[in-house]
Amino acid sequence: MRMDDKIDCFAALAMTGFIKPFNHRTRSMPFKPFLLVLVLLLSAIAHAANEATPASTKIARISTATPAPSRFIIDGTAIVDRNANKPVFFRGMGYSPYLTGETPLFGAPPGDDGRYAEHLGLMRELGVNYLQVFPLLMPKGFFTELDKTKLVYGQDIWVMGGAPDFLDAAFLAATITQIKAVIDHTYSVGRPDRLVLFSIGDELQADAIKRTDTRHPEVRDFTGKHIIVANRTPTEVALARLVDAAIDHELTRYGRRHLYCHTSWTHVGPLADRPDIEVPRASVLVADMGDLMCMNVYTYARGVKTSPPGSVTGTTYQGYLEELAANTHMPILVTQVGLSTSPIAPKAWVPGFGGHKVDEVPKTFRAAWKDIRSAKGHEKFAGLVFFELQDEWWKSGEDHTDSTRHEPDDPEEWFGIYAIDKNNKLTPKGKIPETVRSVFTEP
Repeated sequence: MRMDDKIDCFAALAMTGFIKPFNHRTRSMPFKPFLLVLVLLLSAIAHAANEATPASTKIARISTATPAPSRFIIDGTAIVDRNANKPVFFRGMGYSPYLTGETPLFGAPPGDDGRYAEHLGLMRELGVNYLQVFPLLMPKGFFTELDKTKLVYGQDIWVMGGAPDFLDAAFLAATITQIKAVIDHTYSVGRPDRLVLFSIGDELQADAIKRTDTRHPEVRDFTGKHIIVANRTPTEVALARLVDAAIDHELTRYGRRHLYCHTSWTHVGPLADRPDIEVPRASVLVADMGDLMCMNVYTYARGVKTSPPGSVTGTTYQGYLEELAANTHMPILVTQVGLSTSPIAPKAWVPGFGGHKVDEVPKTFRAAWKDIRSAKGHEKFAGLVFFELQDEWWKSGEDHTDSTRHEPDDPEEWFGIYAIDKNNKLTPKGKIPETVRSVFTEP
């Protein structure tokens, strides 16, 4: 019996008259001695419960009245596919199909042509069973090719991570409008029966988190139609509001819903006891305002490099994963891990961000796979997603022509396990694709 159930039990007994309350007028206590002992015991239990659950404890939950998804559901700390009636472990690939000369920065969707037959064919050969899709409005051709596979996918919904104020009314309204448009596109063009989750936002920036939290110190709680949070940071409340609006739109318009998360990264939380984290402890972001925790966990990232060694492999990567699992009550999906093979590592103060030799990447990929599969608490992890299928020339969008050149000093353009040749075909980067195929065939 939970602590609050015991306290409720005492209250019920008092209401029935079996235990009579203290008589303030006569200052008498008319119960029998054994009942007095019971009352004192329950009082001590209640006190202990209050001591164990301080007022500052962060709370996030989905209303019990909110329907569960129809296919992929949460069962404890696992994601279960009802179609197969068993937990899943996603062997994933990040996918943004923009090719040379294309960019999403001005609102254009990726081209709708034969690339999807090529790309999905490659991923099937790699043993991929899950795609983390980044473009907001994937074209019909993608879904036509998806129908020829057994792949499922998650839909990332971009939120301006560097916004001036996440709680600004205009920002929230505009973002919710965009979220609704992506959900509508999923039902009109996409494949809701193949969709696992919607991710509301990806990697909020530390400065934006600190700005929001400083401007709204009084905002700590939110009770929406579906999401309830308490004792949270202002930024966490803003995310809860966005997730709540998304769930409500999907249920109201389509009568069903999918899993929801926000995708965060190690630089801003949830593990706060790291010397290199980029936000104050009071602003640490715990992305649990949904069904599962989605985290981008890079081997060289802040918060990871300063972690203790793992219990099996001894790496700080496994150490981070193990502490994350120990402090998380829901399934965890590692939504990004990868290395940039940019010829130049432009930021000496961010070691590991770029400059990796192609021949070095397979060793890191194998190690990350072993780390997550052998970690203490590994049963909480629902999958690992390599970032990403092919290099993205359009990043970081310095000007309108950025997508036409592959800049050696921009690591963001070099995370692919495939390069793009002059004919826009994907070519393997050394043995990286072969390594992905190898680990994805392991248990």
